[in-house]
Amino acid sequence: MRVLVLQQVACEPPGVYADVLDEHDVELAVVEAGGAGRPLDWRAFDGIVAMGGPTSANDLLDEQRLIGDAVRAGKAFFGVCLGAQLFAASFGAAVRVARLPEIGMLPVLRTAEGDADAVFARTPHELPAFHWHSDTFELPEGGVLLWTSEACRNQAFRVGSHAYGVQFHLEATAPMVRRWARLPEYGASLERVRGARVLPGLLADLERHEPELQRSARAVLTGWIEHCLVPAAISKPGEVPASRPSENDGAWDPTVFTRSPSTSDRSSPRS
Repeated sequence: MRVLVLQQVACEPPGVYADVLDEHDVELAVVEAGGAGRPLDWRAFDGIVAMGGPTSANDLLDEQRLIGDAVRAGKAFFGVCLGAQLFAASFGAAVRVARLPEIGMLPVLRTAEGDADAVFARTPHELPAFHWHSDTFELPEGGVLLWTSEACRNQAFRVGSHAYGVQFHLEATAPMVRRWARLPEYGASLERVRGARVLPGLLADLERHEPELQRSARAVLTGWIEHCLVPAAISKPGEVPASRPSENDGAWDPTVFTRSPSTSDRSSPRS
């Protein structure tokens, strides 16, 4: 099996998710979405994992199309934070600034649909999760809400039986988040939402919960591999549906995903 990992920035790798994929003998191709490297054709993969990053999902139109086309073609999909927002947007849902941005360890609760979902069967009904986002998404048409929280209703959802978006971070570790905070836009959002000099306490709280986060991340991605990736690899979906071209090009090439030139330098505080 082969998985394409869309990594927005170097400091937001798949982490333990990549470990679980490797343990299941899944071949990974990690690419920096919108980077200068040679683009890869998503049709050569059985699934896609899309990670988080500082850019607004509304600015990444080509990545929205890539994800939408891949999911509609039957590829397995797992999106984290910005990856989940891109997934929602690719199915026509709005991505907007959240009423209450979330940064730090906060609990998430499974919905009734989440309790019945096979991908999350190995996780408890309520679990601590790490959050760092200023934006959120509306639930797309046909989307099933799986996890929620007090501050932000839409925390995780699926479309069909093979594509999932999760806004919170189970893969986060203290060293990883320390690197996030070094980026100017991330540091600014942290100070704005939580105040000055809060990073040491935030990291200490994360370190206390890391073992549980890692267990949950492993459980969730194992469920996704079993119930989404393996079936997608077996079925080998057929032809890709036609894509709608962007305003800037005559026809969109599904092998290419780049940031829109007019918006690529505009970063949200953190998606």
